[in-house]
This record gives sequence, C-alpha cells and structure tokens, in this order.
Amino acid sequence: MESTLKRTWAEIDLDHLTHNFEVIRRRVGDKVKLLGVVKADGYGHGAVEIAKRLEQLGAGYLAVSNIDECEELRDSGVTLPILMLGFTPADQTARILQLHMTQAVQSYDIAKEFSDRAIALGGKMTVHVKLDTGMGRLGFSCDEAHFDASLRDILRVLELPGLDIEGVFTHFSVSDEDTTESVEFTKLQHERFARMIEKVETQSGFRFQLHHCCNAGGIASYPEWAWDMVRCGIILYGSGDLAEKMGMQPVMSLKTRVATIKDFAAGEPISYGRTYFTQRPSRIAVLPIGYADGLHRALSNQIEVLTPYGRAKQVGRICMDMCMIDVTDLPQVKSGDEVEIFGEHILCADDAALCDTIPYELMCAVSKRVPRVYRLNGVSVDKNLQPL
Repeated sequence: MESTLKRTWAEIDLDHLTHNFEVIRRRVGDKVKLLGVVKADGYGHGAVEIAKRLEQLGAGYLAVSNIDECEELRDSGVTLPILMLGFTPADQTARILQLHMTQAVQSYDIAKEFSDRAIALGGKMTVHVKLDTGMGRLGFSCDEAHFDASLRDILRVLELPGLDIEGVFTHFSVSDEDTTESVEFTKLQHERFARMIEKVETQSGFRFQLHHCCNAGGIASYPEWAWDMVRCGIILYGSGDLAEKMGMQPVMSLKTRVATIKDFAAGEPISYGRTYFTQRPSRIAVLPIGYADGLHRALSNQIEVLTPYGRAKQVGRICMDMCMIDVTDLPQVKSGDEVEIFGEHILCADDAALCDTIPYELMCAVSKRVPRVYRLNGVSVDKNLQPL
C-alpha cells in the first residue's frame, strides 16, 4: 500500500464514513436531508475527499466555517449546496455569489448590507437565518428579554430584496449531555427555536424551506427534532461517546512505523526533561511521530499504542518529530513494524480524555505534513476517489 513509503500517515477509511452516514440516515429517516460538516479540513480528514464521498452518498448539503474552505470545495468540483455556518464580512459578497455559497445571517444590519451589495452586483444571496436559542454566540437572540425585538428584525430580513431566504437554524450547546439540567436546557432551546419559527411564519406568511437544529448530540438523543435537515459533524467521523453508542466506526487511523529499537539498562532516562526512567533492562522503540505531526505533547507518558504484537506504553516526553515506546514485553517488534497511534483499536476519544480535551482537537491537530491515505471499497483511492 502507498503508506509503506511514509514515516507517518493518516488512513481515512471511506467505507467507515459510508457506514456512519447510513447509521444517521436510518436514525432520522429518508425524508430528512443530511448536511455533512466539513469545516477545518473535514475535522482533519480532508475536506475535499470527504465532501466528494458525501456527494456520492446522497448528502443534501455541506457546511464550512469560512469562505476559503468553500472555495477549495468548489475548485475541486463539488457542486452540493454549501452553508457557511459563521461570520463572513459583507465585503466578501461578490465571492459568496460567485461560489454559490449559502450564508448564515445573524442580525438585521449584516443581512441588509449583504442584500444591498448583492443588488449592486446584480445578484441574490441565498441565506439561512441563525437563531441564538442559548448558545450565547451568533444569531438572533430568542430568550424572553430579546424575543420580540428579534422577531421584528427577522420579519424585516424577510423583506430584503437581495436575499433568497432558504432556511433557519440554531445550535444546541449541551445536547450531548444527559444530566437533568442539560436535558432541560436542550428542551428549552428547542422550544425557543420552534416558537420563533411559528411566530415568523405565521405573521409573515412565509415558510422556510429548511429548518435545522440537530447537531451530533441532537441526532443521537433527539432524532424527533430532525425537522427538514440535520447537521452531521463529529458523529460522522465516528469519534466520541455518542458515536460509540450509536455503533459508528472511526474514519481516521493515525499510524507510523518503528524507526529503530535500542536496549537500555535499568534506571536510564528517556527523552527531554528526564520525566521517565527505565524500571528494568528495557527495549525502547523510537517512532517517527511527534507533536509537529499532531501527537499532543500533553499525552507524554500516558498513552498506549498498538503494535502488530500488542499494546505498548509510550514513555518519555513526546518530541517534535519522535516519541518512544517500551516494547520490552513484545520481543517480536522490529524496525519497520506498523504502529497505530489512534484509530480502530486505540480510540481517539480515550486519548483525548487523558489530556482533558475532545477528540475533535486531536483529529484537527494532525498536521498537513502527515499525508492522508484514502481507502474505499477496501482499496486505496486518489483525490477523485478512483482506485490507485
């Protein structure tokens, strides 16, 4: 396989992506559109390749976090509708129109500026209205104190001639948590969402084509709130507690190879800072992967990796380009052996918990110098998903 030429690589299993997509499809039903979130280079998996596979699978929409991400997808030939979830300056209106990007709008002022600029350019911008139901971030505030003012502003947005208003959405903040307080707050967010939609549509006579509120937590715990579309982010990539509970499969496996093996007497230090001393005569293998590749330095002396002959503990501080593992109890391990850092057997979520973070961060941290190797139908494929 191509990976034999690489010191360290990330295998992206598009068959696992397919499985995860179908699990979500069964959960929410065939009538609900699936939006694939491919921001941050597809959570480190490669936005272009993930988007192309989602397009093949019948996704109805994609989402990104900035206009450059949208442009990359369009330049690669992706034709699906693309929603920009966050803020875009109005001076980018021409690019938004050129790329046929759907823009989120979160205030009347920004919506009016988009409309004015679109008209001046002879175009019309497709937008989704963003509601803040409790995230405390972007959107028209839907709490009791701001509800009436937001309703008036949204009704004014509907009248702007330079906008084609397609959808309305919100984002849950704790839908992935099952404490009583979190469940009640998520229900409150959905009540605010539904109430604002009912008021807007009743008073205006307008109906949004797409209503969406479910993120990963919403899909897993509240599929009855799927409305017309759900946003599939981290759950699509098969990592985290929710994904595990739903039978998802991890799409990314971060792998490397044993560079060399050295013998040490008991009591010898390993790596910077002498944070680890051998406890006995030891065989220590050097792996050509470090924090510059995305292996978090905070995981030093904490994680295990998988060799062909079993698990081995990482020892000493993780360096920029290398780290060490103890293979004393695995005498068969040799130079060149493949090692899984995380993936199908060593869960990314477990490593993330060890350094008090989330699996998103570890996957997004896998750097550009780590090549991605894509597999589909059991074989390696190129960027166009054609067999190599």
